[in-house]
Amino acid sequence: MADAKQFQDRMLSLGLARVSEAAALASATLIGRGDEKAADQAAVNAMRDQLNLLDIAGVVVIGEGERDEAPMLYIGEEVGTGNGPAVDIALDPLEGTTLTAKDMPNALTVIAMAPRGTLLHAPDVYMEKLAIGPGYAVDTVTLDMSPAERVAALAKAKGCTPADITVCILERPRHEDLIAEVRSTGAAIRLITDGDVAGVIHCAESEITGIDMYMGSGGAPEGVLAASALKCMGGQMYGKLLFRNDDERGRAAKAGITDLNRIYTRDELVTSDVIFAATGVTHGNILNGIKREPGWVTTETLLMRSKTGSVRRMTYRSPVK
Repeated sequence: MADAKQFQDRMLSLGLARVSEAAALASATLIGRGDEKAADQAAVNAMRDQLNLLDIAGVVVIGEGERDEAPMLYIGEEVGTGNGPAVDIALDPLEGTTLTAKDMPNALTVIAMAPRGTLLHAPDVYMEKLAIGPGYAVDTVTLDMSPAERVAALAKAKGCTPADITVCILERPRHEDLIAEVRSTGAAIRLITDGDVAGVIHCAESEITGIDMYMGSGGAPEGVLAASALKCMGGQMYGKLLFRNDDERGRAAKAGITDLNRIYTRDELVTSDVIFAATGVTHGNILNGIKREPGWVTTETLLMRSKTGSVRRMTYRSPVK
């Protein structure tokens, strides 16, 4: 493992913001055009080009898929100039390809960077996720609790009734029982169609988003990205890998995971300092989407460092060439 002291997060953070911005700008002309693949590919190309300008010896640990599934930004791909610290990269060049294609809220470009060997190499399987924002005692809610127990526990910790709690859940048929149980407590549910990295981040800014807790299953790679954001912003997260067949268990083994029933905390998903950048593609609760006007295009980026807990909002106005 590389010496973590080599990881100059302050120096690298602005470069990471540029990577995120470039991916968002590349997808700008494809917002609302109905072509998910084209929007994703544009973001991938731009993100990769910008990453390769950074003075890092980077390895993609969360990316577009296995090498035989993705031509670029595949898991294991080396990025950067090679003249710098050894780092892990977790990325989603366009989190919410469907949201982008349909011009729906909360599409983001997302990337995290940490010292080599400190981001969980999550296989491309489902993960059961549970997240709350900062300010609560450890294990206020846990995956061992039922959904109703989580709502009751968070309401007690917050000093309110379950009816005052809002839970964010991905709208999928597999979540029908979960949704019914949460609603039985009197809690409100914010259903989202896609984009569960944004869904988890919403918990960390509940006073802005109105969301107190995230629960449900979604992609495990996105879980690592969400944990990276929460490590910077504060908040708790738990994740447990879910396997539907032997092929998925094999993916876990290939990623070096031996305990298939382990429940990971936020700091086990991301074991060291991390920097995180997200740029809005379509308008959302956390970030403004890309704004196009004659001669100009404007993006908003969230840039965060876990080491200092700093959260920057950056507006980038660029002339259209």
